[in-house]
Amino acid sequence: MTALRIFSYLPNPRVWKATIAARFCGVEVEVRGASGKELRDWLWDYDAHPLSEQERGELASLARTGKVGLTGAQLYKTDAFMAAHPFGNVPAAFGAGGKVGIFESNSIMRAVARLGEAAFPLYGRDVYEASRIDSFLDVSLVFARDSQIYLLALSGGTVDAAIHDRARDAFAIYASGIEQALSRRRETLVGDGISIADICFAAELALFMNEYGRSEQLDKQGLTRILHPGVQDEYPLMFAHFARLVAHAHFAPDLKPYVEKLRSKAAA
Repeated sequence: MTALRIFSYLPNPRVWKATIAARFCGVEVEVRGASGKELRDWLWDYDAHPLSEQERGELASLARTGKVGLTGAQLYKTDAFMAAHPFGNVPAAFGAGGKVGIFESNSIMRAVARLGEAAFPLYGRDVYEASRIDSFLDVSLVFARDSQIYLLALSGGTVDAAIHDRARDAFAIYASGIEQALSRRRETLVGDGISIADICFAAELALFMNEYGRSEQLDKQGLTRILHPGVQDEYPLMFAHFARLVAHAHFAPDLKPYVEKLRSKAAA
């Protein structure tokens, strides 16, 4: 039985926080979605699906104007979807047969970890480990906010020096903290095993690697890549940890082909 259903644009490393966690915990997670452009033609609901032409006409009253990521698009969001997800964003998760909405990727990942805690302690082995894990997840939100602004500006052709500088500084702060956390010959961020802190880190860094495919936009603005060729020498422990995670059996199905594709763009 599906414990959690997630609706989102795809591919999306932030959705993979939940699917990676699910593999560790043996939790069944269903993912529905399509590319960002295609989601304009979907019904945003627990029963999310592509709209037929007939449905589009019948459900015209549900059309709402998109904001972040799909700015200005007409999106068909049901009242039930908005009740479950008051901010109207994806990824959008549903539990309890669609009656409970869970939003924000870290919270969705936490839900999976809680559902499967008896199988694998992804959320720590005691209250102190769980709280330290939360510390890493909270810090990731600061980095994620600036990285999202930066990546959307790159994809939309609106990046400027101010946006680039904020993203560069956010990355440096985040990477320095991860490097420090791993500096005592550690192979995980918290405790003695992989936790959702590691999963979140891997997903956010993988997402940030979309910068690799935007060299042309950066060149036009006279800006340099934040993930420049020498960045791995600046944060060797962090990138070694990222490589271990991407190669892990529970991470690889989602992250490995995604990361390899982005790295091929960097090489080109």
